[in-house]
Amino acid sequence: MQIDQVLAQIRALSAQVSPAAPQAAAAQGAPSAFATLMKSGLEQVNQAELRATSLADSFQRGVPGVELPQVMLEMQKASVSLQALSAVRNRLVSAYQDIMNMPI
Repeated sequence: MQIDQVLAQIRALSAQVSPAAPQAAAAQGAPSAFATLMKSGLEQVNQAELRATSLADSFQRGVPGVELPQVMLEMQKASVSLQALSAVRNRLVSAYQDIMNMPI
């Protein structure tokens, strides 16, 4: 997962959104592009975790062609993806809390 691409897409979407767009999307009940983007990111991180776990299990069973450096690389990729996703989530929660604490 390229976190830079995800962040760029989030920035591009936030620049395109007008103040009336969230209300219209909520009224229609349709998922927003942001929600779709976040779901896609979660699925990609989950797939990276599943791939790393599967590769580690194959290595432990002694499957030919599965090498330790390959396993370690996939596990590190999954770990970095999860950390990036956590950082994005933390930034979103922080932004939400800042908005909620603003005086009207």
